[in-house]
Amino acid sequence: MTLLSCKNTSIVLSGTTVVDDFSMQLSAGELVGLIGPNGAGKSTLLRALAGVYPVQSGHIRLLDKELSTYSTAERARHLAWLAQSGPINWPLSVERLVALGRTPHQRAWQRTSVSELGIIDRVLAETDCQNLRHRDATSLSGGERARVLLARALASEPTVLLADEPVAALDLAHQLQTMELLRNFAHNSTACLVVLHDLSLAARYCDKLILMDKGRLVAAGSPRQVLTVEALREVYGVEAEISNEGIPWVLPKRLI
Repeated sequence: MTLLSCKNTSIVLSGTTVVDDFSMQLSAGELVGLIGPNGAGKSTLLRALAGVYPVQSGHIRLLDKELSTYSTAERARHLAWLAQSGPINWPLSVERLVALGRTPHQRAWQRTSVSELGIIDRVLAETDCQNLRHRDATSLSGGERARVLLARALASEPTVLLADEPVAALDLAHQLQTMELLRNFAHNSTACLVVLHDLSLAARYCDKLILMDKGRLVAAGSPRQVLTVEALREVYGVEAEISNEGIPWVLPKRLI
């Protein structure tokens, strides 16, 4: 079942076409990695899929309905967007910040229910944030902040999660833990589209990959289909070897 899709979508920012005639679909049960060099248009595409940026042409559909027809609250009940390096501006406790993820499912002024407290406890545990729950969220390190904001996104129990570089600020152990968490989330009849720069993580954890360059789709398919020597040379300008497990190893020499 297709949960989120875009067709022939173009996005123009300040007179420049950043995403050009792009089509993709995200199906239930899939963890899909969105990869490509800096400036490829990955974050812009995610913002458009989240309804943050308008599209100049094409269509975006969430649960087989045009994204633009959803109210903000309705969209938030189905779709969560985890921005790259999201700021925390209010001195809330981590527990209260994560609880904000339940807002789309609550009536105005509704108190957090016992079942919702259970959800908050669960996502704090899944993201290894239990020991942070009483901390002032503005005092967190970059890696701690990234995990807490992921917990807030997961607390909304979305059908689709859009995550922009969620492992960039994390240490190695938490990178692996986060990728396991995203894979488990997606395989629960939901779906996750995640922007990654670490191609080894993309190859190991993602069911499918979408390779972008200069705002356009270059390749889409399984990691083995997308992460080829030729594609890495063309898009990233590097020479690489692909292991028997399909993991790319970039060689020391960069192409000119």
